[in-house]
Amino acid sequence: MNVAGLIYDVSTWLIPIVVAITFHEAAHGWVAHRLGDDTAFRLGRVTFNPFKHVDTFGTIVFPLMLAVLKAPFVFGYAKPVPVNFRNLRQPKQDMVWVAAAGPGINLLLALACGVGLHATDPATSRLVLWLQAVLDNGLLINVVLAVFNMLPLPPLDGGRVAVGLLPAPWDRKLASVELYGMPILFGLLLLPPLIGMQLGIDLNIAAYLLLPPVDWVATLILNLTGH
Repeated sequence: MNVAGLIYDVSTWLIPIVVAITFHEAAHGWVAHRLGDDTAFRLGRVTFNPFKHVDTFGTIVFPLMLAVLKAPFVFGYAKPVPVNFRNLRQPKQDMVWVAAAGPGINLLLALACGVGLHATDPATSRLVLWLQAVLDNGLLINVVLAVFNMLPLPPLDGGRVAVGLLPAPWDRKLASVELYGMPILFGLLLLPPLIGMQLGIDLNIAAYLLLPPVDWVATLILNLTGH
């Protein structure tokens, strides 16, 4: 593949990944600010400037690792927006809204990509093909981020939503898992495929968990936007 082709392919994935994670983190900060915590606002994280949110490993290295390992989908993450839940007016209840804001904005972006795909004419030029690829990948990436982040495991958004909804003492028990949440996730995402490659079998646990709901949500969005 020549350099122009490589730039073309990488850009169709990198642009929607950066937009998806930037809006995701900005949404957390904006909702937190509206509900009483200005921590992210004071640190300049309530912004659509991607450089305020990009994490070298999560936004660049990790997606490349998933691509090399032939993961069923490629996604990344940004630097988490700092939120002091004690500053929220109703900490336990408001934590649910702050956490849900990220996946919520990703679903709205996926809908926007679906509308864009429906609105674009059949491919008549390389530019239109590129735009359609960006929108197509953007729809998938935003659905994957929304579904993945709603897994009920802290520090993912779904884990924090669950903590906010569960009664005591179950909320504290689930919250205590947060220290180990990311190692557990990385282990599930990366180790089984590596082991499976050595054994010659498919051990992609993440695919079994995420592909069905991702496919269902993406199909629903495509149907809603006229596809």
